[in-house]
Amino acid sequence: MLTKEECKAALQKRILALAGTSLDEASAADKYAALASLIRDYIGQRWVDTTRYYDDQKQKQVYYFSIEFLPGRLLDTNLRNLGLREVWCEALAELGIDYTELANAERDAGLGNGGLGRLAACFLDSLASLGLPGHGCGIRYTYGLFEQSIIDGVQVEKPDTWLSDLDIWEYRKAGKAVTVEFGPPLGTVKAVPYDIPVIGFDNRTVNTLRLWSAELRDGLNVNYSSLTPGDIRKLLEYKNWVEAISQILYPDDRYEEGRHLRLVQEYFLVSAGLKSIIRHIKRKQGSNLSYLANQIAIHINDTHPALAIPELMRILMDEEGMGWDEAWDITTHTISYTNHTVLPEALEKWPVDQLRSLLPRIYEIIHEINERFCAELWKRYPGEWDRIAAMAVIADGFVKMAHLAVAGSHSVNGVAELHSRILQDDLLHLFYQHTPQKFNNKTNGITHRRWLLSANPGLAGLITDTIGPAWLQRPTELERLLPFAASTAFQQKLTAVKQDRKEALAKFIFDNYHITLDTHSLFDVQVKRIHAYKRQLLNALRIMELYQRLKADPGLDILPRTFIFAGKAAPGYYLAKKVIQLIVTLSKQINNDPAIQDKLKIVFLENYNVSLAELIIPAADISEQISTAGKEASGTSNMKFMMNGAITIGTLDGANVEIREAVGDENIVIFGLTAEEATACYQTGQCDPMIIYNQDERVRNCVNQLIDGSLPVIGDEFKPLYEYLLHPNGAFLELQDFAAYLDAQAKIDRLFRNKHARWQMAIKNIAHSGRFSSDRTVKEYADAIWHIRPAEIPQR
Repeated sequence: MLTKEECKAALQKRILALAGTSLDEASAADKYAALASLIRDYIGQRWVDTTRYYDDQKQKQVYYFSIEFLPGRLLDTNLRNLGLREVWCEALAELGIDYTELANAERDAGLGNGGLGRLAACFLDSLASLGLPGHGCGIRYTYGLFEQSIIDGVQVEKPDTWLSDLDIWEYRKAGKAVTVEFGPPLGTVKAVPYDIPVIGFDNRTVNTLRLWSAELRDGLNVNYSSLTPGDIRKLLEYKNWVEAISQILYPDDRYEEGRHLRLVQEYFLVSAGLKSIIRHIKRKQGSNLSYLANQIAIHINDTHPALAIPELMRILMDEEGMGWDEAWDITTHTISYTNHTVLPEALEKWPVDQLRSLLPRIYEIIHEINERFCAELWKRYPGEWDRIAAMAVIADGFVKMAHLAVAGSHSVNGVAELHSRILQDDLLHLFYQHTPQKFNNKTNGITHRRWLLSANPGLAGLITDTIGPAWLQRPTELERLLPFAASTAFQQKLTAVKQDRKEALAKFIFDNYHITLDTHSLFDVQVKRIHAYKRQLLNALRIMELYQRLKADPGLDILPRTFIFAGKAAPGYYLAKKVIQLIVTLSKQINNDPAIQDKLKIVFLENYNVSLAELIIPAADISEQISTAGKEASGTSNMKFMMNGAITIGTLDGANVEIREAVGDENIVIFGLTAEEATACYQTGQCDPMIIYNQDERVRNCVNQLIDGSLPVIGDEFKPLYEYLLHPNGAFLELQDFAAYLDAQAKIDRLFRNKHARWQMAIKNIAHSGRFSSDRTVKEYADAIWHIRPAEIPQR
């Protein structure tokens, strides 16, 4: 184990080597780079040992394919997991270095957007921490989704140049590059892997996140002096396309070029990943791939990597010489699929002509999969043409990627009990009837090491002092906090921890937005991607109603609240951008109104990412989880908030259902239509919001504010929101749930007046949050789907 003196000497020497300067002259970025590079050195041998052990023991390994990974900053996590954080903090302090400033010099990796990518990162953390042989496979995006700024109340997108400096944690493996073949005009592209170590907590496991970067193919030696203008144009087009493949996450799908690039990216990911995996297996375990499903598991995280199915078929048939039946048997036993949406419009589908042109051989295989699958259906359901058409992989000129994923995998899971039930009863009902044994549920989870131990060290320390450290390895041990729920002494300590986190967030907000917050007000938080079904607009309407009441009666007896929002709207999502503009407009209006006596404040925080979430979530008193019932697959922010002692107000949607089961009705505030009631509302045509608008004066007053000049904007800025809310189809039932939402908020106000009861609720939420650790989720995947077992890496 390193000593403080060894740490200090090593850091000064490494700063000199990397930055060519002394410790006194080095910047925070220099110090961060030096420390991170020293930790890299420490990781290396464990990484080699882990890989060698898996190969020597012929361990079955899982490869988790995802278009997104959102790991957040890695320095603090890696130091904690290695058991080196304490000695390095002490060494840095003796050198006069602020560890927090140094850790903040690391940029968040721009490899994801939201829940999908954060879930994938949590799973990798749990795989390594449980000693399970499992790795990630994704794309190394040069730019993140975008960097969000709010200018004059409007979201503005700027390039997220997170790789402007080299990522210290990645290792370029040029010698392990593979080629990916597309149809003309793209042709052959070289895929170069960049590996990032994934370090297990308090063990010797180091797994791998492999990210692929597109580069010009080898042998492209061009004599520029002899090129014709036409040749130059073609060469530049080729170079631009290759560079674009791994340039940005989620190209804008409003345009044909953006949609085409997405398809290119998806095939690039699966082809490079599968070729690399197969090559490694053949080198280490021999050329016989007949038992591939016993050697590896391939998991596709949503439909983006669904082309792994025809690509693995292509490799087994065209490169390994297998027949169709053997290749199909291997493929379907190797690949498993997680669905992440209940919105039919979010299920990917690709035009036949586009896929056939770009990937002719892959389309041939998909076509054959469809023909054989439909023939199988015909044998079982003769004459049921409508059923077969509804289940076909290719129909109406499109390849349906969810259908391909279900047909070509041995397991299909949802990510919350409600979500999985909706898949089985509605969205994928015909497939469930056909092969019910494929379908199962794996409720999402979060890594408690990131979202409690690292994000909230004060709370983590309090928990360890109270029940010991066993919860770090076995998060269900948090239930041992239950006897302390009514303890006044423990509640006081928890109150102090929460207050400390609120003051830290308030300082960040003042430093960056020049807004002063009352840290004794209730921090009411909704942070997530801006989308209609997540209903930030419902929250905004509630604030408008409360503001109206305060204007009419400034002495109204309410608990002061600070409303905190954060999240990005997709660049082409006009309505979501309008919701952001409304929230920012309300913040300017309310924050500058002395008549309400600072009882309300609103803050919209720009550029939401993992690091910002780690600052916001521990400070929250109230967790807003208010999506339309039946529309959110799971949610994971709800789990992060409860783990940090926030009280959930939410609908019976996604994992909220299971959170209620865990904590009890009395420790969560539920409102609104259920998923079944919402479905019935849509089906019976009772969703017309004009009925509510005409019946409820509060609704009418709030909706009218969008167009009657009450808001400080010029013209009809919010008329699109007005029209959306009153559209005959009922949108996402904002108005139908409005009255119930106001009643729930009144209940929250009453609950928080009883401090003893409020903190008892918070402690019970924390105590039951271990159920929602990604360790539990990953164990379920490992046992029931992937069939992998832990490995104990020996110490050299």
